[in-house]
Amino acid sequence: MEHKNQGFDNVLNLVGSTPLIKLNTITSQFNGDFYAKVEAFNPGHASKDRMALHIIEQAEKQGLLKPGDTIIETISDQSGFSIAMVGCIKGYNCILAVSSKCEVSKIDTLKAMGVTVYVCPEPKSVDYSKSCFEVAKRLHREIKGSIYINQYFNQLNSDAHYRSTGPEIWEQTTGKITHLVTCSGTGTTISGTAKFLKEQNPDIKILGVEAFCSVLKTFQDTKACDAVETDLHGVGGLSESFIPAVTDFDVVNYFSENDVIVVMFPDYSLRYLNKSYSDTWRNDQRFFDSVNKETIQKIQYIK
Repeated sequence: MEHKNQGFDNVLNLVGSTPLIKLNTITSQFNGDFYAKVEAFNPGHASKDRMALHIIEQAEKQGLLKPGDTIIETISDQSGFSIAMVGCIKGYNCILAVSSKCEVSKIDTLKAMGVTVYVCPEPKSVDYSKSCFEVAKRLHREIKGSIYINQYFNQLNSDAHYRSTGPEIWEQTTGKITHLVTCSGTGTTISGTAKFLKEQNPDIKILGVEAFCSVLKTFQDTKACDAVETDLHGVGGLSESFIPAVTDFDVVNYFSENDVIVVMFPDYSLRYLNKSYSDTWRNDQRFFDSVNKETIQKIQYIK
């Protein structure tokens, strides 16, 4: 078979069309076929690339952005890298307002990408004047030729997955998918993808995975948000302390057994070396019990 090299105008042409990879070892004791939709194959190593590219290109089509303009956003997760990547390649300035909980390594990476970063104190409320949300809004008002992406309340975020992630999964499973499993931070991956898939087959089941004490689970069950719960988890980005307007709870179902299950792998594990893969961090978060604490690998120092 003859193979020809294919060139691309720029790296943004590689956003989407991520592979579906079968999960074998980890699912060996379960019935059914399990597949991972590996979003780390996006150029920015995250599903957030889809959101960033879609929202920015829609702004361009509407005449809201021209070369040299400024993109402003509030971030608490991996979206900053994606927004910075798209903005840099397209020739825009990028300003990101982040929480003081944001890891220093993330801030350093964003600065290395040319981003202007504003570190904001933890909000006493969503409308706290010095919160990253309010700071981003103020900067948008003050800076001429700027757009505020506002991903938590922008339906284009969910639309990105309705137009790309959902159709890709449907095609890759030749319409045989029976269950979709995905985490729910802003809720847009699960909402947009699930909306498309359920339009193709209403019987597809959707399982949203969230951290213990996340307000999203409480809200789905009770339609109320308990502010006391919002600081009880130790997961950055994922697991919101408020209800994103773009989360569509009507498309979320519960998991049942067997059939073809697709699990969303949203980003790249190396970005979590200081947290999820750190024994120190996991111990501080009380992830270890008396049994598995003994299995912690100790570093051997040669003296």
